[in-house]
Amino acid sequence: MIQRLQTLWLLLAAACAFASFKFPYYSGTNAKNIADQELTASGNFLILLITIIVGGLALFTISLYKKRRMQMLLCILGILLEAVLIFLYYSESKTYIKGTLAFTAILHGCIVFLFFIAAKAINKDEKLVKDSDRLR
Repeated sequence: MIQRLQTLWLLLAAACAFASFKFPYYSGTNAKNIADQELTASGNFLILLITIIVGGLALFTISLYKKRRMQMLLCILGILLEAVLIFLYYSESKTYIKGTLAFTAILHGCIVFLFFIAAKAINKDEKLVKDSDRLR
């Protein structure tokens, strides 16, 4: 389990997801005219819930190392949930009067990329197992 490459990518995806609790996605003046307000994962309940699900999904997917097909489906689900999360962040940032994206907003793009690379590594493992079964 630990020696597989997708484990590393999924651990990094979970770390990025949980880091979004601390680091902002957007900062500026919100609709209540409060300056220097930061939009983090804990700012909205739906964003909080989906962030926990994405991080937990990445960690849970690591434990399914013998079920590569299920791992692949969960990686695709993780990409879709992260796309929904990015949309929610974007719609929430539209409620701000003025502000800018934080540099740490790139974490969410990294999560999608890491899930994608993990899915490629899972697919490579699946092909390797099929080829070895064919040789027996």
